[in-house]
Amino acid sequence: MTSDLQQTFSRVRVEVGKAVVAQDGAVTGLIVTLLAQGHVLLEGVPGVAKTLLVRALGHSMSLDTSRVQFTPDLMPGDITGSLVYDAKAGEFEFRPGPVFTNVLLADEINRTPPKTQSALLEAMEERQVSVDGVGRPLPTPFIVAATMNPIEYEGTYTLPEAQLDRFLMKLTLDLPPRDAEVEVLGRHAAGFSPRDLRAAGVTPVLGPDDLARAQAEVGRVGASPDVLAYIVDLARATRESPSVVVGVSPRGSTALLAAAKAWAWLTGFDRITPDHVQAMALPVLRHRLKLRPEAELEGVDADSVVRSVLQQVRVPI
Repeated sequence: MTSDLQQTFSRVRVEVGKAVVAQDGAVTGLIVTLLAQGHVLLEGVPGVAKTLLVRALGHSMSLDTSRVQFTPDLMPGDITGSLVYDAKAGEFEFRPGPVFTNVLLADEINRTPPKTQSALLEAMEERQVSVDGVGRPLPTPFIVAATMNPIEYEGTYTLPEAQLDRFLMKLTLDLPPRDAEVEVLGRHAAGFSPRDLRAAGVTPVLGPDDLARAQAEVGRVGASPDVLAYIVDLARATRESPSVVVGVSPRGSTALLAAAKAWAWLTGFDRITPDHVQAMALPVLRHRLKLRPEAELEGVDADSVVRSVLQQVRVPI
């Protein structure tokens, strides 16, 4: 049964759609990530509205958003903040970095070296940053929405496996179909500016307190032992795939459970079903697989492995 709060989240899709065209799947993925209290990786070529999508979502939910452009010379302190000497007070004071926000938009995260990428690990896992040995909690809610260009593009670095595993989902944004691209140009011809969301008509429809209530309700969504076993069987099947060197870890299994619970709640269910698990399997598992080089040479990718696993593993009735 759908509640008023669930219907409000449906209105978020409408508001984001005022700024972003033909990316409904990515919008849903971002909402599920927020409900599951995770982080999201958005991959696509430049110019498919990855940044605009995150900004529009944050605006529609009244969430503070900070953007960091990741570059080769970006330092960890540029993200977390640092101690600065105050000559008047005669002591060091902490100046927070852009990570102290609700939505951290890490733009082109794979254009900065691994040392700076890893600066986000503690923030993503512990919801705090440590500077000079002092842990400083981050605001609630907190989500990292990282955009990433395809890895074969010049000037990009591969994300460490430990960091990839901290992202609940990896969403891919494709080039829009012709009709959608015509609509994009029509909006721009009519005066649309991606830098002014208010002028585009994007309005907040809920706030952090509503999100916290929704997250609490998601936490109460149930799961039968058969469905839990199904999730485990899917994860184990990835480890046994001949195309995979490293399969899905137990952290990946718990991520799939969390995403399935959020999707079940969003669609009006109080318990998850195998359908909810299957719907979330591809975005939750695709970035957790390390393929064998020979499999990649044969054209196998992570998505095809996940789809094969979904076909092979017995679905509980």
